Amino acid sequence: MIDKLNAIANRMVAPGKGILAADESTASIAKRLESIKVVSTEESRRDYREMLFGAKEAMQSYISGVILFDETLRQKARNGTPLVDLIKAAGAVPGIKLDTGAKPLALSLGETVTEGLDGLAGRVAEYAKLGAEFAKWRAVIDIGKGIPTHNAIHANAHALARYAAICQAGGIVPMVEPEVLMDGDHDIDACAAASEWALKEQFQELFYAGVQLEGIILKPNMVISGKKCAKQASREEVAEKTLKVLKRCVPAAVPGIAFLSGGQSGEDATAHLHLMNAAGPLPWKLTFSYGRALQSDALKAWGGKMENVAAGQKAFAHRARMNALAASGKWAQSLEKAA
Repeated sequence: MIDKLNAIANRMVAPGKGILAADESTASIAKRLESIKVVSTEESRRDYREMLFGAKEAMQSYISGVILFDETLRQKARNGTPLVDLIKAAGAVPGIKLDTGAKPLALSLGETVTEGLDGLAGRVAEYAKLGAEFAKWRAVIDIGKGIPTHNAIHANAHALARYAAICQAGGIVPMVEPEVLMDGDHDIDACAAASEWALKEQFQELFYAGVQLEGIILKPNMVISGKKCAKQASREEVAEKTLKVLKRCVPAAVPGIAFLSGGQSGEDATAHLHLMNAAGPLPWKLTFSYGRALQSDALKAWGGKMENVAAGQKAFAHRARMNALAASGKWAQSLEKAA
């Protein structure tokens, strides 16, 4: 089983490719569509995802996997082809979001724990039959006055480890996502401290749960200043401090690390990834698992109109190509200007 999981994980971090996070909940995708004045219906959500998954250049050349929401995994394109088959035809690995969201953590004011473990083994079996080969579970760690606490760090690491074990037992690769949020006014050093704490606790819990690291993908935040911090760290400092934390915490047995964008601009997320790869060699592959940072330009170019599908796909291909170059340490600012 571990050989199969390791092979899937390595496909997910194939050189010069990365993962498209298209697993927005119905409420989240509604906000994205509202931003371009499109009403969120099952059909409009389908059309938007079909525009992305049907982008041949982006999907075949730069995308190694796609994280889906339950609705999307079950949907069919306008011509009746299951969307999951569009992804497979492009050579990418389909995945599924498994958690049911972050809920308030009892007696830990301002902190959350991600839920969804009840009945998870049955859902893993069902999603595997529907074509999912990997899964995602996002834990959320906030930085503020007196937080994070050990209670929140431990509760989330333990839940993520249990989820990962259930996924591996069911034959799919768990993507482990402990996200330290970039909301707030904390500086980059506070983010580094919280990130190191979360990752050290995470790998301890994975060990206790019997999870085999060769069959997981880590999806962490980058070490970055809080959005409201007066002093924003430079791109070089973000890359340097992120690598320092990862080298301290992530065993070399992990096949790859696919960063979340976490609210960064598309260009910043690309530049940070490039600088880390350019600093190599590294013990694991470093790539992207971006949602908004890959999709926002495509969403605006598409605008909900059938006649703009090609424009949306072109914008998606550009952003995907820039990140693919960053995953190889070959991106340059001049390539953005040229586009």
